[in-house]
Amino acid sequence: MIRGLIFDLDGTLVDSLPGIATALNHSLRDLGLPTHSQEDVAGYIGDGIEVLVKRALKSDDNDLITKVVARFQNHYPSDWKTGTHPYPGMIDFLEELHQKKIPMAVLSNKPHLYTVEIVESLFPSHLFDPIQGHRQEFPKKPDPSTALQIVSDWGLAPHEVAYVGDSTVDLATAQAANLIPLIFSWGYGTPEKIPLLHSVDDLRAAIFER
Repeated sequence: MIRGLIFDLDGTLVDSLPGIATALNHSLRDLGLPTHSQEDVAGYIGDGIEVLVKRALKSDDNDLITKVVARFQNHYPSDWKTGTHPYPGMIDFLEELHQKKIPMAVLSNKPHLYTVEIVESLFPSHLFDPIQGHRQEFPKKPDPSTALQIVSDWGLAPHEVAYVGDSTVDLATAQAANLIPLIFSWGYGTPEKIPLLHSVDDLRAAIFER
């Protein structure tokens, strides 16, 4: 039985690709660099801003990466607001889970500041505890440490908690922490050769019909 749920953010709870792509392309354009289609940017998401920029640049030039990251950090606080939306039906389903007193958390590789700002702006405040983005003092996913700390704080065992995500990073996180992986098909970097969820109704069935 699933008694707790940890959610990824980008590509899982929210379609954030338009906002990320806009901020990235603004940053590249500032420096006279080639921009990318949303389809291409989707393949760069999942491992934090530095890796996003590195993949977009196709370069290991640390000085250039640092310059683009700095510009991204300037653009993203405004660009995400017009390019980030919860997936259809997600908020209603989360409210349903909350009514059933199932604890829920957000664990993302997006920087902590943006993770908290987006979740608190787009979702009711009572749904998630904790909301955890990437901070330098904690390892990024797929390291299982933070996920396991959340599970421990809830007083649950890993096999009682599902990690809901959309990518190979999320699948690896769930596997490393011995959590139940529930992976959407609608995100970024979707893994192959595993059963995927295609809708909120699929997620509901995976949680309640196990």
